[in-house]
Amino acid sequence: MLKGKAAIVTGSTSGIGLGIARSLARAGADVMLNGFGDASEIEAIRREIETGFGVRTFHSSADMSKPEQIEAMIQQTAEGLGSVDILVNNAGIQHTASVVDFPPAKWEQVIAINLSAVFYGTHYALPLMQAKDWGRIVNIASAHGLVASANKSAYVAAKHGVVGLTKVVALECAEGPITCNAICPGWVLTPLVQKQIDALAAREGLSIPEAEVKLLEEKQPTKRFTTPEQLGELTVFLCSDAAANITGASLPVDGGWTAR
Repeated sequence: MLKGKAAIVTGSTSGIGLGIARSLARAGADVMLNGFGDASEIEAIRREIETGFGVRTFHSSADMSKPEQIEAMIQQTAEGLGSVDILVNNAGIQHTASVVDFPPAKWEQVIAINLSAVFYGTHYALPLMQAKDWGRIVNIASAHGLVASANKSAYVAAKHGVVGLTKVVALECAEGPITCNAICPGWVLTPLVQKQIDALAAREGLSIPEAEVKLLEEKQPTKRFTTPEQLGELTVFLCSDAAANITGASLPVDGGWTAR
């Protein structure tokens, strides 16, 4: 479906981003991975995707809080893979504290990685898409791009900003074959979330299944996690011809979280 297309997935050495990268590769796209971690583990992931799906796969360690490194990653992808056809802005971090107690340095860091990086990636990739007259931008926002929770001021502000930026880019590209959409996940079962489950279970003397339900039931009516693979398949759909007239959308994948 996506053979001959080149994709960048930021924050893709684990979790949601890795699930999306694998789905895009399975659909035939060459992939630029991005993210931090153990170099040997990242190389193993890169080789696994490349050999498993028969696509070209590179890795960039660009820091998403540094605009100049984002620009360099875009250029590296264009040179190494021939173009930038698909950009998935996924990288993100979290910090929780009340507004009064929120460290200003953490605010700046969350906004830089969760919002400004989406702007800079789009800013540098979009001209390459326009030159080829085709492109797909998929922003991984959050249910917190649509609703709020206490003690998450920077994250909620950034993800609301991502939803707004998605709409602006969609409108600016509306008359051509370039789309921009946001996916808004609720709870997703990633290694980071699994650590939260394990900690909750240990802290409250719960079994792992009990801790999962406790974590989910406050927000997610289905009481089931979304998987990175499900988000990957939705991303592939948004990059397909079937989704050519879907743009500016914010698509909740949240088990009914935002339906309340």
